[in-house]
Amino acid sequence: MGIKLPIAAIGLALLAVYVSRGFSGSLKEKNQMSKENQQRADKMGRAYSKSGFSIGPLTKDRIGELAMDLSPEERHVILEEGTERAFSGSLVDNKKKGIYVCRLCGLPLYESDTKFESGTGWPSFFKPVDPAHIREERDTTLGMVRIEAECARCRSHLGHVFDDGPRPTGLRYCMNSASLKFYKAGAELPPMSQPTEQSTAYFAGGCFWGIEDQFQQVPGVVDAVSGYQGGNVANPSYKEVCSGNTGHAESVRVTFDPGEVSYLQLLEWFFKFHDPTQKNRQGPDIGTQYRSAIFAADDKQLAEAKAFIQEQQNKEKFRNRKIVAEVVQAGRFFEAEEYHQDYHAKHGGSCSISSGE
Repeated sequence: MGIKLPIAAIGLALLAVYVSRGFSGSLKEKNQMSKENQQRADKMGRAYSKSGFSIGPLTKDRIGELAMDLSPEERHVILEEGTERAFSGSLVDNKKKGIYVCRLCGLPLYESDTKFESGTGWPSFFKPVDPAHIREERDTTLGMVRIEAECARCRSHLGHVFDDGPRPTGLRYCMNSASLKFYKAGAELPPMSQPTEQSTAYFAGGCFWGIEDQFQQVPGVVDAVSGYQGGNVANPSYKEVCSGNTGHAESVRVTFDPGEVSYLQLLEWFFKFHDPTQKNRQGPDIGTQYRSAIFAADDKQLAEAKAFIQEQQNKEKFRNRKIVAEVVQAGRFFEAEEYHQDYHAKHGGSCSISSGE
C-alpha cells in the first residue's frame, strides 16, 4: 500500500488532483457508450444484464427491507451517499480470491482479479463484472465534476469512477468497503447473487439487426445475439453468408428467463416482428439468408413451434396467406462478427417493438 500519510493530508492531496483534472475528456469518451446504452436500457425497461443477472430496479419497500440490517456506517455510505475515511475500510487490503457484491442487494460487481493497489485508501478495481451492473451518474458536489457509481439494481452508493486506472481500461472504480460484501472463491452465493434461470431459443426472420434489437426489448429476455445458423459451412463470415452459398440464415440466439416469458410468448412476438409468409426475403432483403425460420433447441420446442404455426395458419389473419416459416431442429449457432452485435444500440437507433397483431 506504501506510506500511509495522515488522513487529512491525503484528502487534501486527492482533492487538489481531482479539481485540477476535473472531468477529463478521456473519461467522457470511455463512458459515452455505456451512458447511451444505460439510457436506452432504462427507456426499454431492461431487467437483465448480458451476464444473466436481474438488474430491474428494486422497489422502495424492498430496499427498505434490505436496509434493515445495515450498520450506521453502512447506512451513511450506501443510503446517504457518504464516504468512509481513507484506509478505514475492511476490504482495502483484501487480497483473497473471490467476488465482491453489492452490500445491499447482492448484485455481483467486481472480481478479485480486477482489484489493484491504488494507494488511495479505498478498494479499487479497473472494471466491473458486467458494465450493466454499475450505474453512472454526474456528481457535482465538492466543487468538482465527478462520476458517481451506483448499484444498477438497488441504486446504493458505491463510490466514484476516475480515469487514472491501469490498463486495459484505464479506469479506477474507487469503492467504499461499506458498499461491498466479499465472498471467497468457491463459497456458495446467496440467491440474489446468482444469475436467473435461463433457456435458449433461435429465430431467423430477415436482417438480424432488427430481430435482435426487438427481442432485446421483450420483458423476460436476458440477451439476444446475432449469428448464422442452418448452413453447411463451419465458422462462416458475413460475406460468405451473404453470397447465399453456405445455406445459413441470419439468426438470433435469444436467452430468456422462462419464469418471466414463455417459449410460446416468444413465438408470438416473433410473428409480430416479421412476416412469416414471405419466403427467402423480408421486405427489401432478398435471399435464403433472410428466410423465416424457427430453430428449435429441443424436441419440446420443436413440437410447440409446429403446433403454434398450425394454430396461426387457421386464424383469419393467415387464412389466405400460407405461412412458410420453416421449423427445424437447431444446428450449431455461429456468432456473427462483433460489429453486428447490438448494431442499433451502437448507432443510436432502435426498432420500434410491435404491440399489436
